[in-house]
This record gives sequence, structure tokens and C-alpha cells, in this order.
Amino acid sequence: MMNQKFKTAISCGAAFAMLLCFSASAIADENNDLAVITKVLATLMPNAQPDSVGDSVMPGMYEAVYGPQVLYISKDGRYIFEGDLYDLSTRTNLTEGKRRGGRAKVIDGLASKDMIIFSPKEVKYTITAFTDIDCGYCRKLHKQMAEYNKLGIEFRYLAYPRSGVGSPSYLKALSVWCATDPQKAMSFAKEGAKLDQLEKLSQVEGKNCKDTILNHMAAAKQVGVTGTPTLVFDNGQVAPGYVEPKQLIQILDEMKKI
Repeated sequence: MMNQKFKTAISCGAAFAMLLCFSASAIADENNDLAVITKVLATLMPNAQPDSVGDSVMPGMYEAVYGPQVLYISKDGRYIFEGDLYDLSTRTNLTEGKRRGGRAKVIDGLASKDMIIFSPKEVKYTITAFTDIDCGYCRKLHKQMAEYNKLGIEFRYLAYPRSGVGSPSYLKALSVWCATDPQKAMSFAKEGAKLDQLEKLSQVEGKNCKDTILNHMAAAKQVGVTGTPTLVFDNGQVAPGYVEPKQLIQILDEMKKI
């Protein structure tokens, strides 16, 4: 008669072998799923590489992140959607957290030398602002620049002429960014200077302002800018529209506590 301990050892060995087979099969299935998803993404977005592709917190779905853009795809590659995913237990927008990281990455990829910066002596917070020379609320914000700076808020301007390439706002932005003193030119432009007045400003030789403006406009598209001013915080959170100085410092102080 077979020894009971020997029988138990065989049973345990068989169970362990089955577990290994199951684990290997699960890994293989997961790899196959990922291969399908990768192929689908390459077909849908042939000119873009995802920052990450992995399991979503939502069962049966993968998550693909392209900068601020987040896509959710079924593991068989049949279904896809783009939208906000909420965790109802914590009332948290999980997708927005991913978007913030993507926006921050886009802003971090822009050279500070191509920004027009208004900085206080002691910087407490930094705001990156997409601005349009002819935007009324952008001008209102700029008129209060001394107040923002007094509160320790640094503003870094990026160009976003809403009316597009070749428009008067675009040409004004070119003149401002290519001026010998861009800060002075920006203030002059925000006061309502005409295009011919701005074009008379001394130009910096060899400075490719056209590429700078186009890069800023491309970044605005990635971030999801639809109007000006659009303020981007260091963590990638966005505040669309004008925010007066005292309110802005309150928002920044509250964010710091989180």
C-alpha cells in the first residue's frame, strides 16, 4: 500500500505543477492581450508613442496614456473610450490625475528661455500662462502683474494667438517674442499697441521666434487650451480664465497643503 505521506507529496506536487501551468498561461494571455492593444494603438495613432500602456483599475480594461490624453481599451481591443473615470468610493477623478501628469510633462518640455517671465524677488509659486496679445482678460491679468509678483507668484508667458497663424494676434506675438526687451514689449502690447508699432521694436537677430510661437501653440493643443488666459500650475492642474491675485494665492496655498 502506498505510503500516505508519499501520496500527499504527489498530490501537493501535482497541485503545484498545475498552479505553475495556470500562472504561465495567465502571463501568456496577458502578454497576448498587451500585444493586441499595442497593435490597435499603433493603428489608431501611428505617429504617436504612448507614455505608458498597462492595466486599468477598471477590470477588463487597459489604460493608454499619451501626455494629457488618456484612453481606455478593452483587453480584446474591440472597445475604446476617452473620458473621465471616477472612483465612487473616494469620489476621485482618476483620469484627471493622469492628465495633470501629462500636462506637467508638456510644460516641462518647453525651454524657459523661450518664455517671457515676470518674476518677483522671492518666488513662492510659478504659473505658466498661455496668453493672447489681444485677449481682454489677458490684458486685465497683465495690468495686475505687480500684485501677483508682490504675492510671490512668478508668471511665465507662452504664446497662444487664438485666431491662428498669420493673424494680427500671431504677428504681434512674433514681434513681442523677438523684441530686444520682450518684457517691455509684452507690457507695451498689452496696453493696446498696434501691430505696426510693435513691428518697429528692435528685433533680435538669429532668434527663431516663429518656431517658438508654433511650439507654444502645439503645446497648448496638447494641454487642451481652448481659451486665454489659461493658467497651468506646477502639478499640471489647469485654471481656465482670469483669476484675480488674492484668489490665485489662496488657491496655490490650499494646493500646497494637499
